[in-house]
Amino acid sequence: MRLGMFMMPVHPPGRPMHETLAEDTAKAILADQLGFDELWMGEHFSATTEPFPSPLMFLAGLVPQTKNIALGTAVINLPNHHPAIVAAEAAQFDHMSGGRFMFGVGSGGLAPDFELFDLFDGPSRQRKFLESIDLILKIWTQDPPYDLQGEFWKIQIKKVIVPELGFGGMPKPFQKPHPPVHVSIGSPDSPTARIAAQRGWGIISGPTAPAWSIASQWNAYAEACRTAGKPVNGDNWRVSRNVVVAPTDSEARDRAYSEKGANHHYFSYMREALLLGKRLFMIKPRPEMTDEQCTSDAIMDECLIHGSPRTVVDKLIAYRERVGPFGTLLQIGVDFSGPNDAWEREGMKLLAHEVMPKVRQHVMAQAAE
Repeated sequence: MRLGMFMMPVHPPGRPMHETLAEDTAKAILADQLGFDELWMGEHFSATTEPFPSPLMFLAGLVPQTKNIALGTAVINLPNHHPAIVAAEAAQFDHMSGGRFMFGVGSGGLAPDFELFDLFDGPSRQRKFLESIDLILKIWTQDPPYDLQGEFWKIQIKKVIVPELGFGGMPKPFQKPHPPVHVSIGSPDSPTARIAAQRGWGIISGPTAPAWSIASQWNAYAEACRTAGKPVNGDNWRVSRNVVVAPTDSEARDRAYSEKGANHHYFSYMREALLLGKRLFMIKPRPEMTDEQCTSDAIMDECLIHGSPRTVVDKLIAYRERVGPFGTLLQIGVDFSGPNDAWEREGMKLLAHEVMPKVRQHVMAQAAE
């Protein structure tokens, strides 16, 4: 059982970008110092709450400031980019990080980004995503000449190939044959989870998906693995959760539900963002809920894990037994404004040093039975 951090991140929209960039850098360095195994960074172009148009640029700044933590994109939204650019930049980053790179990709999920890139049509966006990843993997595993034809893109280098000058060759990743590919999963019984299983990709279940939905994602992934004749285990499955750990249960609840708390802001934001994108069904604690019943507090009650170290150990073990054998827990990295700085730093330390060792012991003992 590994521990990671997933920073979308979600900041109050009025905070200056340079401040949140510095804060998220400090948060990432702290995660590395505390022994977190992974750090994932999202991509959004048109939301000042999530101001990260280039996760690779941000992660590149962390390479010399961190030692062990693996660095992932969660995700590069492939329909927003030309695949040749993504292939070249991701290969470069894999070399810069010395192979610490995890290549997380997706089709996008932010409504204003859909408008910005004219990607409101869901089926077309999904086809564009799948075509892009296929083209990227071909660039990484083939040598020139390139003559790759798709529905949306044409990638060609045939006329100007001069080996003695290096002309025509596209960058290849440090990891062979390429960095591990991971996709984000949001909807129940996700068809993307099935595609990932067939192709040997990892999956990342989103933070606001309720337990019933996450369990259905695992069932879809496991069924597709069995159909494809591949091993069925959760090693390549990551589940994102908001986790608040404090010295006592009462302190943890106060921090989690405080109106000054970053988690309160996070869930309020996520509810409104998904309602605007007509995707609130994805995060309803019960499928039959009306939109009015699906309040931010109801979502928090379902998705947020909080308590003392001992309580969080018990809750994580019970949660894993409920949804499936995920191999990595990704704590959501929230805003550090006001009291949240001290609260979240303490919580990260307690999670890494007091909670996860006991959860790992339980998982190992269970596996040995």
